Amino acid sequence: MKIDTKTIAFNAIIAAVYAALTILLAPISYGSIQMRISEIMVFLAFYNKKYIPGLVLGCLIANIPSPLGLWDICFGTFATLVAVIAINKLPNRYLGALAGAIANGLIVGLELAINFPLGKNMFVNYGLNAGYVFIGELVILVIGAFVFGILEKNKQVENLLEA
Repeated sequence: MKIDTKTIAFNAIIAAVYAALTILLAPISYGSIQMRISEIMVFLAFYNKKYIPGLVLGCLIANIPSPLGLWDICFGTFATLVAVIAINKLPNRYLGALAGAIANGLIVGLELAINFPLGKNMFVNYGLNAGYVFIGELVILVIGAFVFGILEKNKQVENLLEA
């Protein structure tokens, strides 16, 4: 993979947009029930792995002001890394949406189960938290897969995505 000034600049823009969207929509971006609109951007990794650093960096920056602080910086950023790598390797966006939702549900679900117990039973607590994250993420990612499917029909957008 060629790393040039254009790639670095594009990754900086991706990170900034991801972080800004997440922080601006903080009421729905953080907590035990979350729907990060910025997660739609993870489909950039489907088209080109060179966008992965910007997505992961954007997530890390977005998690700095999170109410869970270091927990979210570590768990959330790791979940995004796993999700974008999976999305990049899968043959279609909809499988990518499922993989991203599973990765976030399992990893962020654990983080939230530790910090937002929803019951005394550890397995129920984890299951509920993982389930809430999975559902919220799946909704956002299916919408994202659909949106990117429409966008890629535009030749200029397709060229930009795969550049």
